[in-house]
Parts: sequence; structure tokens; C-alpha cells
Amino acid sequence: MTRLSALMTAIENDSLAPEAPLLAALAAEAALDAPARQRVCEEAAALVRQIRADVRPGLMEVFLAEYGLSTEEGVSLMCLAEALLRVPDADTMDRLIEDKIAPSDWGKHLGRSSSSLVNASTWGLLLTGKVLEDKEPGVVGHLRNAVRRLGEPVIRLAVGRAMKEMGRQFVLGETIRGAMKRAEAREAEGYCFSYDMLGEAARTAHDAQRYAESYAKAIAAIAKGCKGRDVRANPGISVKLSALHPRYEVAQTARVMAELVPVVRRLARAAAKAGMSFNIDAEEADRLALSLKVIEAVLADPDLKGWDGFGVVVQAYGRRAGPVIDWLYATAKRLDRRLMVRLVKGAYWDAEVKRAQVLGLADFPVFTRKLGTDVSYIALARRLLGMTDRLYPQFATHNAHTVAAVLEMAEGRPFEFQRLHGMGQKLHDIVLKGLGARCRIYAPVGAHRDLLAYLVRRLLENGANSSFVNQIVNEEVPPEVVAACPLTALEAEGPVNPRLPKAPALFAGRTNSRGFDLSEPGTLAAIEAARAPSGQALAGPMLAGPVDGAAPLAVLNPATGGKVGEVRHATPADVETALAAARPWAAPVAERAAVLARAADMLEADFGPVFALLAREAGKTLSDAVSELREAVDFLRYYATEAAALTRPALGVFTCISPWNFPLAIFTGQIAAALAAGNAVLAKPAEQTPLIAAHAVAILHRAGIPVTALQLLPGDGPTVGRALTSDARIAGVAFTGSTDTAQMIRRAMAANLAPDSSQRASAARRCAAFMCKKTSPPLSPKCCSARWMSFGWATPGIWPPTSAP
Repeated sequence: MTRLSALMTAIENDSLAPEAPLLAALAAEAALDAPARQRVCEEAAALVRQIRADVRPGLMEVFLAEYGLSTEEGVSLMCLAEALLRVPDADTMDRLIEDKIAPSDWGKHLGRSSSSLVNASTWGLLLTGKVLEDKEPGVVGHLRNAVRRLGEPVIRLAVGRAMKEMGRQFVLGETIRGAMKRAEAREAEGYCFSYDMLGEAARTAHDAQRYAESYAKAIAAIAKGCKGRDVRANPGISVKLSALHPRYEVAQTARVMAELVPVVRRLARAAAKAGMSFNIDAEEADRLALSLKVIEAVLADPDLKGWDGFGVVVQAYGRRAGPVIDWLYATAKRLDRRLMVRLVKGAYWDAEVKRAQVLGLADFPVFTRKLGTDVSYIALARRLLGMTDRLYPQFATHNAHTVAAVLEMAEGRPFEFQRLHGMGQKLHDIVLKGLGARCRIYAPVGAHRDLLAYLVRRLLENGANSSFVNQIVNEEVPPEVVAACPLTALEAEGPVNPRLPKAPALFAGRTNSRGFDLSEPGTLAAIEAARAPSGQALAGPMLAGPVDGAAPLAVLNPATGGKVGEVRHATPADVETALAAARPWAAPVAERAAVLARAADMLEADFGPVFALLAREAGKTLSDAVSELREAVDFLRYYATEAAALTRPALGVFTCISPWNFPLAIFTGQIAAALAAGNAVLAKPAEQTPLIAAHAVAILHRAGIPVTALQLLPGDGPTVGRALTSDARIAGVAFTGSTDTAQMIRRAMAANLAPDSSQRASAARRCAAFMCKKTSPPLSPKCCSARWMSFGWATPGIWPPTSAP
């Protein structure tokens, strides 16, 4: 295996590299001994004092000092700004403003900021909040309501104007020509610019085409500002690959390479012809390897030979950032290119952490402490400075300690600093004019409607108490603390954040279901190997007695029409056998819980055949199949854990009728809830998906659930469903499906399950009451102590009242 292929393998499969040993290696690579650390900290503290001595601090720094993410008001503003991006109408905007502004204590911020703009904004928020509050009854309350109604358009306009003012601070211009005109003053001071056309990922081919045209026009405009062939002295452009293709994801790699690479190649050729820099912006961790494949394919273009302006952004918070830099260096050598590498701390930390938790991954693709990211940045800066024969380092930072560390390590080698427009201005003025380092401004360009997603990302990056941008104007924090060494701090505090729970430990009392990262080739190969041996499957009644069974029927793949297996439907005789043999699961609750937990482990371990059946019988995509299996496993573990809280005895025999669109998750969840409560279950799966149901029931039986407590009856509604909801021996029904069918079941239950007319009427009322909106927690085991559970398709969940029989 060549070094390049080995590096790519590591990048593709080591996204969750163990954090502690990796940071130990990076700290060693940073190679700052005690005297060097002291020099860096002293220089950084001096920079902090210079910044604070300036009477014109930046608006971002001032805003975050007053409304950081540690304050309720700051969080409200962040939520408001982010949510306004998706608000569809004025009425919704009014209600959102009321929800986020009225409850906060804006008065405590009044007059505290050094910025007149921030203080004016506080006045506006204070008055708005007072108008929107509605605490007093009587005439005063009615007057406030009237003022609120009359004032909402004004408030809405004020919020919009505030967003536009923020936009002017952080977006250089609405058009590329306007931005370049505004940039002239800074260029005269010695700054260069990298223009970023605002816009998030493309959702449609039309979006992608629009972004491509926008980039092409921007390159043509920027080309007029290029004064020579030295790309370091010329303006440049930054592009997002996800903005240029609507399906920029690993599952669509072949399509991305065929459709996206030509687009990027054309843009790169135009930039090369103009002698400007062309940076590929950073993406989320799951797209990293795909981005590198696109980059390699574009770089291989012979027309780009001799051009030094192709750039790549590397995020230091990523655990694979080191291998990425090594891969870029090796690729540049192989193709005889010189590349620009912009090293950033990272733009999506919150999203990466939450994605790993949601997907059930064993660890995170990013460092769990800010200190870890800072240490990684310093180490990777040293690595880049050792590769300047092929890579031109661009250090994007607003942090004085990071600037001082780079200056300590550079030793005359070529590099430049970068900052975001609207942030870090004073620090970079000092670096440019006082220290003579090159500086470039990353300048967003776009309309107001494209601002909010970008702005919120910037605010989230810099709004925490630990952020340098937040601390810089807080005079209560000494310069030495602001400029403290992250290497020393990490040694004292440890590399891993113990307060950040990994996905397996998210839930108290139970293990989270296992996740699968479908962006990793190793994971995909393991899944493919596990599901490959699947052959023809069989399903039929699984009873605690003799099986009659109807004639076999073919089960067909809904996508291809090919035969997946065969099913034998239950006959009326099979239904009678099941009803007669059904016995509540009388084992102690601890034993029932242990069996359900064991079933969850067995189902999880059997992921290969489960994924195969879900794809072939139910038409599930792989990502849907993963979610389906995880939900089924979570149901089993949840009910196993919650069963101990039951106080009432089991009712008897439950009928569980599940739908085709969640053939494993809902099927398992209904069964697990009833079994956890000690009931017996007669399970009727959807007619379209009996094979998956049979596979799941076989696992549950192997785990230790008695056949008398769980029997499977595949078949149609008229033959099996009607019989299982109309027999007096049935104690309750769990159903998920259409509302019309749910109402038919309700009527059948009311007519047949209660012994006299008064109870039938009461039953009908209770059944109607149980039709309510889906709740976010799973169905409580207490439901299985209730007599009826009706899950309508339009209203698919219930929480029966505790007074239910």
C-alpha cells in the first residue's frame, strides 16, 4: 500500500480516533518547551493589552461581551436570529419574537456596553419586552394587548433592521462588485481578501447551477483586481462543494465525481488564468474523504500545472486533520503542485457533536475540549511550517495566543494570517502594521436572506465564555488569563471532557442502541459482508400449538418485483389455536426485563440479515434500515428498564397490529410494551412485511420469551385482524395504521369485548379519548395495563389516563 492510499484509508476509517493518545502526540509535536511557552504567553498578553487599549473595539466582541451564550438573553437572540431564517410569515415571526424577547431581563444590560449601538439595541429590546409582556389583568392588560397588536409590525421591522445592521458588520457587500469597492480601503492598508459567496448547501440542481454561476461571475469580477502573478498578493475566492451539488454525500460518490468535478475544474481553471487563489471551504466531517477525492481529481488537471493558488481548508478540531495535511502534502508532491492550506479551528463543533450522539457513534470526530482544538492547531501549524516547499500556510485565527505561537514557530518561513470580516480587526491591524506579517480577510458576500445561517454559525463559534473573542473586551479577565497556554492547561485538566456524554451513555439506566457511520467505507464493507448471505426467507404462523396455515404466497421485493421469500397466512383455525394457547408472561418482572434486554442485544448483533430483509421486503434504504433497527433495539431496552415501575398486574392477552412502513420498529415496540407488563401477545404484522416480523419473533423466542406469551399470526385484515380484535378473550389492542381502520377496531372492541351495554358505551368513549397526537417519548408500559390502545395513522400515539382499567 502506498503512503497516499494508506493516508486515505486512515482518513476514511479513523474519524473516531481515540482522543487522549492523539492529543498527547499532538502536544509533543507542538514542541513548545517551558521557556517557549513563557515567551508565547508574554507576547500574547501584550497583544491583549494593545487590543484593549484601542477605543474602537469591534462590534462582534462588544456584542458577545454583553450577550454571550452564558446569558438567557444571548441565547434568546441566537435562537431568534437562527429561527427567523425559516419563518414563513409575519404572524409566525410576531409570535416567535414575543416568545424569545418578552421573558428575558433586558433591563440588566442597559447602559453597560461601551458601544452606543449595543446600548441602543438594549433599549429597543427592553421596550419591546415591556410591550410584549402581558401579566396585568383588567384594563391595563387589555391596553397592553392593544399596544402589542398595534406594535407588532413595528417590532418586526425593528428586528429586520437589526439583522441588516448585523449583516453590514459581517458581510462585506450584497454583490461582489459592492464588496470589492468596500474592500479598497483595507487593501490600501496592505490587506488581501478572500471572497465567500454566501449560501449553504444546494438542495436542488437549480440551486447548484445558481451557485456555480455566482462563483463564475465572482471570479470574473475578482480577476480585474488581480495586479500580478503572485497569488499571495492577489484577492481570491472561497467555494463550498456542497453548494455545487444537491447530493454531495458519500452514498452518491460516483454521481458526485461525474457531475461535480467538471464544474469545480472549470472554476479552478478560470481562477488559475486570473492568477488568483481558489479555496475549497471546509465541510462536515462525514464529507471529508469525499471532498479530498474531488480535490485530487481537480488538481490532476494538466491545465492547472504551474498555478500555486489552489487552496484547501483544514479544520484543526477534527481528529483526522493531521492525516489530511499529510495527504495534501503527498498529493502536491505526486502531482507536482503547490497548494495553499488555510488552517481554521473549526466551524461546526456543535453539529458534529450532536450528529455523533444522534447516530449512536462510539465517540466524536472532533476534540471534546476547546483546549484540545487549540493544542491541535499549534501542532498542525508547526507541521505546515515544515512543509512550505509544497504548502503555503494560511493561519485563520482571532486568538492572540495562537498568533504569538505561530510567530514563535515561523522562523522566517512564508505564511499569512487570516481573519473574518467584522471580527479580530484590531489584532490583525497589530500583526499587519506592527509585526509585518501578511494578512488576508475572509469576506462573506451576499444578500440579507443568505446571512443568518452564516451569522449564527459565527456567533456559536465565538459566543462561549471560553472564546477569545468573548473574553477580549471583558476587563475582568486578566490578559494573562486570556492568553494562557492551552498546552499547559490541557496537561492540568486532561484531554477528554467528562461532561460530554458519548452516544452509548446518553440515557440513564440503559445502553443506547449501536450506531453505524455510513460515511465510512469500513463500516459499509462490514454491513455488506454481514447481509450478503441472505437467501429466500419463510414466514408463517408461530404458535404454541399445531399450525394449520394457508397455501404459500410469494413475497415480492417492492423495488424490483423479484421474489424475496414465501409466507403462509394464518387460518381461522390458527387464530383459535393461538387464542386458546395464549398465557400471560407470569415470570417475575426482573426476569422479563432481562429477557427483553437479551433480545435487544441479539437483534442488534443480527444486523446483517435484518438490514437485508428491510431492504428486500420493505424497500428500506440503508440509512432507514439502520434507524429502524436502532429504534427496535431502543424499544426493547426502554421497556425492559421501565417495567420495574409497573404497579398493576397484567391484563391478559394483547393483540398487536403493526404497519408496513415501520415493519420492525413499531412491530417490536408494541410487543415489547405489552410483554414488559406481563401480558401475552398475538402479533399480526402488515401483509406486506411478514418476513421481517417472523425474523424478529424468532429472535425474541431464542432470547427466552415463551411461545405461549408471544405468537405470530401473519395474514390479512378480514381473516386475522378482525378475529383478533373481536374476541372477548382479548384484553387490549395496540394498533398503528389508518384512522379509518382504527375506528373500525374501536367499534369492534366496544361491541365484543365488554360484557354489557353500559360498559360498551364507556369503552367506546375511552377508545375515542385514546386517539390523540403522537408523543415524543416511547409508549409507556403503563399503557399495557390499559384495556385499549388505538394508534391512528394520522394521530399515531396515545398516553391513556392512569384511571384506565
